[in-house]
Amino acid sequence: MGSMRARIAIDAMGGDHAPAEIVAGALRAKEELGVDVLLVGEPEQIKASVKQPDSLSSLEIVPAEDIVEMDEEPLSALRRKPKASINVAMELVKKKQADAVVSAGHSGAAMAAALLRLGRLPGIDRPAIGAVLPTMIPGKPVIILDVGANVDCRPKFLEQFAFLGTMYSQYVLGIAEPKVGLLNIGEESSKGNEVALRAHQLLQKNAQIPFIGNAEGRDVLSGKFDVIVCDGFVGNVLLKFAEAVGEVALQILREELPQGVHGKLGVSILKPNLKRIKQRMDHAEHGGGLLLGVAGVCIISHGSSQAPTIFNAVRLAREAVDNQVLDRIQSKYREGNQHSVVGSHPTDQ
Repeated sequence: MGSMRARIAIDAMGGDHAPAEIVAGALRAKEELGVDVLLVGEPEQIKASVKQPDSLSSLEIVPAEDIVEMDEEPLSALRRKPKASINVAMELVKKKQADAVVSAGHSGAAMAAALLRLGRLPGIDRPAIGAVLPTMIPGKPVIILDVGANVDCRPKFLEQFAFLGTMYSQYVLGIAEPKVGLLNIGEESSKGNEVALRAHQLLQKNAQIPFIGNAEGRDVLSGKFDVIVCDGFVGNVLLKFAEAVGEVALQILREELPQGVHGKLGVSILKPNLKRIKQRMDHAEHGGGLLLGVAGVCIISHGSSQAPTIFNAVRLAREAVDNQVLDRIQSKYREGNQHSVVGSHPTDQ
């Protein structure tokens, strides 16, 4: 991108709080992140949701006639509604009128639209949603993938997720030599089901993946690993559990710290520290997950996303664009193709 401003297409109609919170987060991102935002959706609803009329003149709105509702089957809905907001947003990226898409709507529809409109990166069978979470080591996040795109996985899919996670960790999170782990029920290579056993073998053999072994549940947020690979069923449960733990911890702090006079005094003294704690633990601070493996930058946010989450989702999108993640992944794949990064493993078909 060089010095050009990233252009981010935002599905303004997707999510529980659309379009008001989506628009508010997008406007803040435009002002603070130095990006151009294209709000995709029903123009009158988008305009009506703007709290500051002065902002209307700076809005770029791309009309879309329909919305994919959360209870609809993704593929059939996308085909019945070619002008749905998520379809239109993906089409902007396909036509290079936008550099990335952000959506807090139907995650299945976002993934399906990305596959239909943008396609997969060469050599990738299944895209994965990567979620970045904080660890016990400050400034050392972990990316977990897949967290929801693929409920059932073959061993070679897990190998591909590890490759994608390694690239993201290096080029966006800035970790020169990321440590990759396979989520399992034990550290030993002999543990796990057939998929885990075979995936472990593939990861060990792949020269492009810095695999250090199995990761148990207690290792996920320890900081020992930079990338953790699992199927989408386990990953989604893990992600939502981690979010719930963070919310519980914050709630306990709110309830317990202000108790008594000394507690109230302590809260006032600790206020800056508590703000930093919230930033590290609150899932809204992370914006959502990057859909890795499709030929375009796509951020999938929580359905309950409000303005701060959308702001951070746009930040994630800009980082992926500025760091040329897609180009780097494709270049690395071509460079190491002889190592069968996503090669044919007959026993895994």
